[in-house]
Amino acid sequence: MSLNLEEKKAIVAEVSAQVASAQAIIIAEYRGIEVGKMTQLRAKTRESGIYFRVIKNSLVRRAVADTPYEGLAKHMIGPLVYGIGTDPVSAAKVLHEFSKDNEKFVIKVGAIGEHVMSRDEITALASLPSREELLSKLLGTMQAPITKFVQTLNEVPARFARGLAMVRDNK
Repeated sequence: MSLNLEEKKAIVAEVSAQVASAQAIIIAEYRGIEVGKMTQLRAKTRESGIYFRVIKNSLVRRAVADTPYEGLAKHMIGPLVYGIGTDPVSAAKVLHEFSKDNEKFVIKVGAIGEHVMSRDEITALASLPSREELLSKLLGTMQAPITKFVQTLNEVPARFARGLAMVRDNK
């Protein structure tokens, strides 16, 4: 079913808003994927906070014009699905995991800012820990010196108490 001009403008505005706040855009070809599997993928992307949609390529070209993602326009050929995310690692991870299980879902290209990424670079990005994992590791690293300091301070009175207990037991 064809879209009228107002609907097209609304879609371009919606995609432009998503692109403005995006950290990464990943483009994949979905030819031959069953509807049930696509529904599962949509649910996973929604949980991860990824804007995931099948959109006419000409409308997306208009949305990315004059943005850092303009380099993707030449790759927008064929039946494509667009994953736009504020966390580049989670976007790459969700789509890469789905592509491993479904050979008909092929990641074509992606971009982080002005840098257009190949399929191999997206795979490498998907293997990185997520933002939450990195933040938890950072917090653990920041807490380690404080924890060791407290343990060291606590060891002096504990050792004294153990020494008194040994003296008491010997008498």
